[in-house]
Amino acid sequence: MTGVERAEGRGAGAGPLLLGVRHHGPGSARAVRAALEEARPRVVLIEGPPEADALIPLAADEEMRPPVALLAHAMDEPGRSSFWPLAEFSPEWVAIRWALAHDVPARFIDLPATHTLAWGRQEDAAGADGDGDGDDDRDGEGEDDGDSGPGSADLRIDPLGVLAEAAGYDDPERWWEDVVEHRGVGKGDALAPFTVLEEAMGALRETYGSGGHDRDLVREAHMRLQMRAAQREFEDGVAVVCGAWHVPALRQKTTVAADKALLKGLPKVKTDMTWVPWTHRRLSRISGYGAGIESPGWYGHLFSAPDRPVERWLTKVAGLLRAEDRIVSSAHVIEAVRLAETLAAMRGRPLPGLSETTDAVRAVMCEGSDVPLALVHDRLVVGDVLGEVPPTAPAVPLQRDLARLQRRLRLKPEALERELELDLRKDTDAARSRLLHRLRLLGVAWGEPAASRGSTGTFRETWRLRWEPELSVRVAEAGVWGTTVLSAATAKAEADGVAAQGLADVTALAERCLLAELPDALPTVMRILADRAALDTDVGHLAQALPALVRSLRYGDVRDTDTGALGEVAAGLAERVFVGLPPACAALDADAAEEMRRHVDAVHGAVGLLGDAPAAGHGHLRGRWQSVLRVLSGRDTVAGVIRGRAVRLLLDDGELAQDEAALLMGLVLSPGTPPADAAAWIEGFVGGGSGGGMLLVHDERLLGLVDAWLTGVPGEAFTDVLPLLRRTFSAYEPGVRRTLGELVRRGPGAGGGSAAAGPGVPGFAVELDTVRADAVLPVVRLLLGLDDEEEETGNDLAGVTG
Repeated sequence: MTGVERAEGRGAGAGPLLLGVRHHGPGSARAVRAALEEARPRVVLIEGPPEADALIPLAADEEMRPPVALLAHAMDEPGRSSFWPLAEFSPEWVAIRWALAHDVPARFIDLPATHTLAWGRQEDAAGADGDGDGDDDRDGEGEDDGDSGPGSADLRIDPLGVLAEAAGYDDPERWWEDVVEHRGVGKGDALAPFTVLEEAMGALRETYGSGGHDRDLVREAHMRLQMRAAQREFEDGVAVVCGAWHVPALRQKTTVAADKALLKGLPKVKTDMTWVPWTHRRLSRISGYGAGIESPGWYGHLFSAPDRPVERWLTKVAGLLRAEDRIVSSAHVIEAVRLAETLAAMRGRPLPGLSETTDAVRAVMCEGSDVPLALVHDRLVVGDVLGEVPPTAPAVPLQRDLARLQRRLRLKPEALERELELDLRKDTDAARSRLLHRLRLLGVAWGEPAASRGSTGTFRETWRLRWEPELSVRVAEAGVWGTTVLSAATAKAEADGVAAQGLADVTALAERCLLAELPDALPTVMRILADRAALDTDVGHLAQALPALVRSLRYGDVRDTDTGALGEVAAGLAERVFVGLPPACAALDADAAEEMRRHVDAVHGAVGLLGDAPAAGHGHLRGRWQSVLRVLSGRDTVAGVIRGRAVRLLLDDGELAQDEAALLMGLVLSPGTPPADAAAWIEGFVGGGSGGGMLLVHDERLLGLVDAWLTGVPGEAFTDVLPLLRRTFSAYEPGVRRTLGELVRRGPGAGGGSAAAGPGVPGFAVELDTVRADAVLPVVRLLLGLDDEEEETGNDLAGVTG
């Protein structure tokens, strides 16, 4: 029976009109629209959660722009959620829009979300759903409904794969394009695609049954009950839009009692639903959400293009490549169209598909390179389209406050990743920074801090922003902490402070509170910090916590934050580090000594900042710290890497003369010191990426000492110290290593003495070479414009005296 005969034969008692579709299939969407126009049903039933019936009218709102998704989440556990994504080319979306445009009731008839979310909770408890994302079947049912994507793991067959194989195709996606996407809907032929697809799915279900997927049987029982209720109300004016896999089961004659028996005793959980924005990338199979299509951008183009889809697509590709400074002309587009059509004819296809257009783009516009082709795939084939939902859509109070802040600060969520440069001296940028830091504290990772390219000042911040659909779930989860971003971040910070395990965790939290400007949470966090610092006796923990505290003190300058209490805690923490560090550095093995060396570096930088802070009582800390470094540099029980680093830090601060440093190095590198200890001292002194290479380049006395010691290491010990020395010197920049090698090749002086560099190595004498320095003065004066100023001054004086 043809589709025309089936349509003409519909009369009293013919039953509901079942339109089996492929989710997110533009061909199915066009066919649904044509079938609804021809059948003119009195009610449209759609596969989806019935709790969303109240949200259907929002689809007609002018501010609703697909792709969007229905989001259901458990009230007591917002992180347990499910999505029902809908694109412009989704048959369900087309059915909803048609019903709203024709004042026809539209209802969802799938199993309620209250059961599907409860099912997901049981599966997680049983270990059946390892990812715990709570996605339900509608979002990942792919193969279930005739999708070609990787659908439910419980279903062992791919319906489209079986049909494509029967038709002689090795690619289900290509078969679907040929028989559906490239097939126009002729006049009077609107129901033919659904008739054929129903028969095909009926044959598959006769062969494979339900595929062992018991959840489908329950869902289909609920759909049949809803269909019966609609038929009692609207008689035969019922149209059903559902996955093609379900159509034979919905056509099946069963008793009401049997269907109700399948639904008896299902678990429940209280749920809430709303619309959320979605993206084409999340519709793609590569995103991991299993929506069933690899090319949402291509499908969107096929659905929206009024005619000549290949020509219009290749024109889009050319525009993208031109925007990326690729040389693509109209001749390239014409040639690519010809090549795509030729490839389609050679492959026996009715029209060029995505594979033909991709091959044509690669050959003609990309000159055989896959690099620009990857850009085309990312930007166009998949795409970064982000949908929008109207402000009237239901939302948790926290979501509404976030939307208000986004509008006020002109921070529009976008699917495409972008960089945002902030100048914290500006009020708007400072408010943006606060919002992003507060959201990160709440677990809503809309933005991630990045390194600033233009400036290293504390008034500059760089963020990478990208809005993902699941962030809406994170916002719903964070709603338990408060109704506004500020109150929620404050409550979350206080809770995190109480639950923090280590001292470093609390100090990091204090830093984040300052960045987010949470004045109400900071006293609680500071009290917890003071208590933890008083009880923690591990010097390593104290040294690890100090830098974060001191960094936080700097934020008061650009954020107008009162950091007085923080400064007092930091000063007290530093005092305890000073007392406990020398004993903690004794009798350490190599790994522990290296870790402690990093702590010494961190504390040194922190003391430098703390000593420069304007708070009273911090000035003496620098002197105390230098005394600790002197103790570390001269104590034999301290590991060599720490002693060497202490000497280096004192030298850099000007607290140790170069002669003293050379003397200490000479003592350490004397024959009486074991080679391994000497190598560790050298690593601490000139290693660790601290600019030690430049120190050796510009002080040949130290280089001579190292050279003389190294050449005197016995052969049996050289192999032991070689890895340590190699690690030390390999950290230098290539130019520094090259200069050191040249200096060693020439020889640092007779006998390797510390003062015997001599004039043989230009630029590395003990004293300044004034002749060479004078040679660059004209260039410096020219760069600074001093010659022009003197010339003008001379002319003025000449005029006066003249």
